[in-house]
Amino acid sequence: IVMAKRGRKTRGKAGYMISAVAEMYSVHPQTLRRYEREGLLVPSRSVGNTRLYTQDDLDRLEAILNLTRDLGVNLAGVDIVLNMRERMKEMQREMQAFVEFVRHEMMNRTEEAEARIQNALVRVGPPGLIRMRNNK
Repeated sequence: IVMAKRGRKTRGKAGYMISAVAEMYSVHPQTLRRYEREGLLVPSRSVGNTRLYTQDDLDRLEAILNLTRDLGVNLAGVDIVLNMRERMKEMQREMQAFVEFVRHEMMNRTEEAEARIQNALVRVGPPGLIRMRNNK
């Protein structure tokens, strides 16, 4: 394990050299270099320009190997799947932030806002479940 040079992504994180990663995952170092050329993996670099793989890189490599070895997905497909996973995670973070914002706003309504809600043409009550009647 070697310390990566300080960078935006790997600030102070330890990294594994390419030979260690290749041995850990039973892949040839050329395979790891190809994944890097294809943009699937982006390891950090040491001061001597040695590739260093962080735990995040290893997690991504495991996903790549799962897709290629176990599911037979080609590298173009792997790229699409990984990009979609990242976009889904980002959307999930945005949705969670929105839910927290709405929850905060609902909990911190002022008396003036409450009065406007009480006098609204369509009354807005606190969020909750509404029981539907069965009209049979």
